[in-house]
Amino acid sequence: TMINGIGVVGWGVGGIEAEACMLGQPVSMLLPPVVGFKLTGKLPAGATATDLVLKVTEMLRKKGVVGKFVEYYGPGVKALSLADRATIANMAPEYGATVGFFPIDEASLDYLRMSNRPAELIALVEAYTKDQGLFLTAGAPDPVYTDTIELDLGDVVPALAGPKRPQDRIDLPDVKKNFHTVVPAENQRSVAVARNGSSFDVKDGSVVIAAITSCTNTSNPSVMLAAGLVAKKAVARGLKAKPWVKTSLAPGSKVATEYFEDAGLLPALEELGFHVVGYGCTTCIGNSGPLPEDVGGAVSSQKLTVAAVLSGNRNFEGRVNPLVRANYLASPPLVVAYAIAGRVDIDLTTEPIGVDPGGKDVFLADIWPTNEEVEATVKQSVRGEMFQRQYAEVFQGDANWRNMKVPTGDAYGWDGA
Repeated sequence: TMINGIGVVGWGVGGIEAEACMLGQPVSMLLPPVVGFKLTGKLPAGATATDLVLKVTEMLRKKGVVGKFVEYYGPGVKALSLADRATIANMAPEYGATVGFFPIDEASLDYLRMSNRPAELIALVEAYTKDQGLFLTAGAPDPVYTDTIELDLGDVVPALAGPKRPQDRIDLPDVKKNFHTVVPAENQRSVAVARNGSSFDVKDGSVVIAAITSCTNTSNPSVMLAAGLVAKKAVARGLKAKPWVKTSLAPGSKVATEYFEDAGLLPALEELGFHVVGYGCTTCIGNSGPLPEDVGGAVSSQKLTVAAVLSGNRNFEGRVNPLVRANYLASPPLVVAYAIAGRVDIDLTTEPIGVDPGGKDVFLADIWPTNEEVEATVKQSVRGEMFQRQYAEVFQGDANWRNMKVPTGDAYGWDGA
């Protein structure tokens, strides 16, 4: 679904439809209603593409777009990078639309250049889309839609979504209050866990999984590098992830690992426990594996309501881990923050995230990068040759495919070529 961020309209289909297409059979569908989502303004300081997509999901679920197409338009489109657009497009299953797509414009061509696509292909895309009237130009009249909805990007604030559904957005200061609706503060329980000669308390509200999981967010360099910058600043202040938190980093692309290394941010992430574990779907679909035995045993024996904070799209109860009942979607930098805090019943806007070795309180604002820092790091560290190195031969197949003996004759309708 991320392809819709670049103006390539596509959506998931069922097995029967896919097989019919492969066999050359027609698949009929009604022309869907198209809802126009007008974007104005620009994201304020501190707000990320993840915060934006959680706001969009909340709005479109309330609007009701099941069985419909959503097209994003308006002057705010220009204020979004291609990666930000792809983040929004990828959330279409969560906000219920068949597809959510963006028009093609200069940002689309810039993405093709940045990802090292051939110059002749970029020229063809530009010429074709302009000739067909598909290219968004300044001053073009707004399309006519079945219905419309509007958002000023300046109204977006840092947020999470949970504890069970992706459309249940919560402003960051209200996460503590949200969890207390699940387990009131006066009813919270705690159990001591011994490990390697020391002990710590696991309780209701403890974050036991903090995962930057392979999903749309982890294909967006701005939020990924923001997570690395938070980690670097946290490590510089002497902060650590809490011992009961299972951390993991699953980038959406091998290019992400390369630009982390180029920016010098991978050591700080690893210092906080965010080691690269793979590049496929992980925590979002329950592939994080079991909790550490001592933590899992404490949760199970005391029936604690513990939490996961993940940068995925889906957080339905039981999906992430059978022992974790409260699951919150968050941007990658906030995942790092909650790993350090170790609990969700905290207001990260007013309460300290931790204490440095000198005994001084450290607040989230102390380790949060500015938009300018993030943009400069993206510009410095994400380069076209990285895509060339990682994916130049992606369409050639591996050795097994290249060496496969293709049947000859017409038994399969092939000519053996």
